[in-house]
Amino acid sequence: MSTAVYAIALYRPHAGQEQALMETLKTHIPTLRRENLITDREAVKLQAADGTIIEMFEWRSVEAKDAAHTSPAVMGIWEKMMEVAEMTSLSTLAEAGRPFPTFTPIE
Repeated sequence: MSTAVYAIALYRPHAGQEQALMETLKTHIPTLRRENLITDREAVKLQAADGTIIEMFEWRSVEAKDAAHTSPAVMGIWEKMMEVAEMTSLSTLAEAGRPFPTFTPIE
């Protein structure tokens, strides 16, 4: 297997779906861990000014990242996430245009 890789995932909730997204995200990291796809490194959740949720975690390897796409448990969560949020990129955040961007931590 290749070395671990760090992921930065961004989810912009659809209007009125903020709580549904947060509830779904509560199961995301535990499922990835249960499926042995990510490391034990602590995952981080942040929120941008526009409400976008930033989730950062470490895949065990590129192969583990790819394997997530064949896991029924993971795919079920990702499908729910796509129902309530847009998957977006760092470049869409106003904060990304500044040096040393800051975000609000989510517990």
